[in-house]
Amino acid sequence: MIRPVRGALAGAFLALALAALAGCSFKPDKEIWEVSGGIFGTTYHISLVMEDDQERLSKLADGIEKAMKNVDMTMSTWKPDSELSRFNELKDQTDWVPVSESLYTVLSKAQEISKKTNGAFDITIGPVVNLWGFGPESRPEKVPSDEELAQRLSEVGYEKLHLREKPRAIRADSRLYLDLSAIAKGYGVDTVARYLDAHGIDSYLVEIGGEVRVRGKKPGGETWRLAIEQPVTEGRQVNRVVALTDQAMATSGDYRNYYESDGKRFSHTINPETGRPITHHLASVSVITDDCMTADALATGFNVMGWERASELATRENIPAYFIVRTDKGFETHQTPAFSSYVIQ
Repeated sequence: MIRPVRGALAGAFLALALAALAGCSFKPDKEIWEVSGGIFGTTYHISLVMEDDQERLSKLADGIEKAMKNVDMTMSTWKPDSELSRFNELKDQTDWVPVSESLYTVLSKAQEISKKTNGAFDITIGPVVNLWGFGPESRPEKVPSDEELAQRLSEVGYEKLHLREKPRAIRADSRLYLDLSAIAKGYGVDTVARYLDAHGIDSYLVEIGGEVRVRGKKPGGETWRLAIEQPVTEGRQVNRVVALTDQAMATSGDYRNYYESDGKRFSHTINPETGRPITHHLASVSVITDDCMTADALATGFNVMGWERASELATRENIPAYFIVRTDKGFETHQTPAFSSYVIQ
């Protein structure tokens, strides 16, 4: 869908981003246009600052959709014919397997973040994610047993995956099942951003499933404003607002994707060390970086770590991060020093 956005809001209240909370003053020749739809099992909303040129808008919308579908056909675990699924189905992964540039890029970044977070982020966790019912496998009728978890955990470990840059290829020490769901959306956002850059759009907001990247400013010179959501399951509430220019933000939390069994709540975020859903009090974490792929992966890794350990790492690495923690008295917020300069509300 393509539509012009005028007045107070540039875009809808997105999963984790609110584009333009303040009023917009428009230049005569440019306005904000929104392109929206569905991809990766979620929705996307893209705000473009450009002149009223319906033919160009239509071509851009088609190109955006094609770019996202290419990412999906490369990295989806839900599509049996995707490049990633074909690797996951190989009976022998110990020989070098050639991979595309895009898949190699994401796998390389994933391994980098795994090392940085000491394994809290791990794309080989797929077998355990599936066991808990958050992947393509059906939801279990009962909580997995210790024996089942031990078996699946034996198939996990980012150190077992090896990458070769020239020529691009990957192999594994033993059979692995890779799951890129915690980084592929961010890469999809970056892919759309690169597409828009290449086609001369110098001001935009790209959002896919709550992961966001912006460039330039809105008409009138205002910065893009993004809302960090209050981690509640009912309704949409703003916890904090930040202003970004030429950066990305991703949020990871346990308040949307979960299920309950025998009165107990199970988060979709799995701790690779234990093989179990996270149980600490960190409700959500938002990370700001230059690209969305990195922000997406770091947010997941930090969510697994819990706010104390994650805050220590983020502060040491000068990473802008914002944590919302559950307490007996309600939500408590913490931010790294690098995050404070982005906060406007």
